[in-house]
Order: sequence, then structure tokens, then C-alpha cells
Amino acid sequence: MADPPAPLDLAARLRSLTIARVGLGRVGAALPTRPMLDFQLAHARARDAVHAALPIGAIAIAGHAVIDVRSRAVDRTCYLHRPDLGRRLHPDDAALLPAGEPDLAIVVADGLSAVAVERHACALIAALLKRLPHWTVAPIVVARQARVAIGDEIGAALRAKIVVVLIGERPGLSSAESVGAYITWAPARGRRDNERNCVSNIHPPNGLDYANAADEIATLCRAARDAGRTGVLLKDFAGDRLPDAAPPR
Repeated sequence: MADPPAPLDLAARLRSLTIARVGLGRVGAALPTRPMLDFQLAHARARDAVHAALPIGAIAIAGHAVIDVRSRAVDRTCYLHRPDLGRRLHPDDAALLPAGEPDLAIVVADGLSAVAVERHACALIAALLKRLPHWTVAPIVVARQARVAIGDEIGAALRAKIVVVLIGERPGLSSAESVGAYITWAPARGRRDNERNCVSNIHPPNGLDYANAADEIATLCRAARDAGRTGVLLKDFAGDRLPDAAPPR
């Protein structure tokens, strides 16, 4: 029987499989200088991502109109201190949303990392639309100072059957630019988190890539349309038998 790998070899193998901080070493009771500097840089990037603003015009999808809206949080400080206001659409912006009864509404929300959606949302949307070629899609809505639930109000105003909210996820010390996708059937104000499905950790090359993320989101959208529901009542893996479908709404 071969000898087990030495501890240093095991740490090196683990580091090759993950961007998490493992096997950093130590100098006395402290970290070595290089891992400590890397940690401080990651922390600074995470803080910057939380406070960054999404530039005007950052989201542009060929062939699709883009509508900019705001939440009721008046600025970033208000957004961070009042999560409830980030979940509500600004009353002056509801009139910007055309009620066309599309199959799908896509909302790009800055969330806690505008950097994430600026870098990944356009490519992810393009990949998703290729997988839903016969679906009618509302104008792309960019929501600022926004949290996931703002998609319910936006989707309801658009009268969309399904809303997909692409949002900048809370930055961590391994990544400050991860996107999450939240899928909700029959969006309406007051939907609960257990009525959504989520595909998270989208940030190639270290997280889920655009093609696989779009495959998962599209599969969930099709299953939601067939079953007339999302969330805990909808199995989020392909091939599993769906619950008995409710009549489409």
C-alpha cells in the first residue's frame, strides 16, 4: 500500500481544486506575509464591490431594449441600512414598464456587487436567450439599489409569466464578482423566498460558467412553465418527476 501524501502535498492538492484559502502556513502564531497580503486585498475588493455603482449603459443586449429603474432606496447608504426599500420599485418608475404579457422578464439588479453584474450579466443573458428561442421576452430591466424581491413588482407590472432576477451576490473573500439567478413563476408583490429557485455562484472561470448556468436557468424556466410553479414545489434538477402541475395562470 502506498504511503499517504505528506501534509504539504495534501495542502497543495487541495489548493489545486479550490480558490478557498487552505494550507496557508504560519509564522509563529501568525500567517506568512504573502497570504496575509492576499487576504487584505480580497477584503478590500469585497468592500469596494459592495459600494460600487453600476455604470449607466453597462447592460446592453443586441436586439433588446433596456429600461433603467430604481428601488425606493435613495442611495447606497440607504440601501445597505434599509433592505426593505431595496425590495420595492420606486413609484415614479412603474410607468416605464410596458405591460405586454411576455413569457419571460429579465431583471438585472446591482445587489451587493454591481461589479458582478457589470462583468457577467450580458454574456449570461445572451446565453440564456439562445436556449429559449421561441419565448417572448420583455425589455431587459436594470434595477439599481435593488434586492431580489424587486423582481416580483417589476414582473407583475410587465405581466410576465416568469421573472429571472440576475443579481450581484454578497462578496466573499474568494470572489467579489459572483452572480445569482432567481427564478419566480407568476411574479407578484409578496412572493416568499421558498417560491423561487436559485442558480448561484456564476462567475467564470472560478465559478459556474455561462453555458452551464444558462442551461440550468432555462431548464428551470421550462419546468416552471409546465408545472405552473417555482420554489420548493419544483424540483431543480433535470429528469426528476415534477409535482402534479397546477393549471397555468
